[in-house]
Amino acid sequence: MRAKVEKVIEVIRPAILADGGDIILHDVNETTGVITVELTGSCVTCPLSTQTLKGGIERIMLERIPGVTEVVDVNIPINEGTAVFL
Repeated sequence: MRAKVEKVIEVIRPAILADGGDIILHDVNETTGVITVELTGSCVTCPLSTQTLKGGIERIMLERIPGVTEVVDVNIPINEGTAVFL
């Protein structure tokens, strides 16, 4: 699965680079289907980066790679906006 994910990233990378960002693959969990990436460059401060991640990158991964369930960015906390008490 990782090789397929890497190929798809290479296909979508030029569009991300064109906007001053980039995408780094961190992990592919074949058991859960979760892909962990890091959006860098302009994507870090862009208010549309979550839309790029979910509506673009994740949608493409789900369409092209069987077994993928979600794409998450290491820089976006899980349940963003939810208080976490330790």
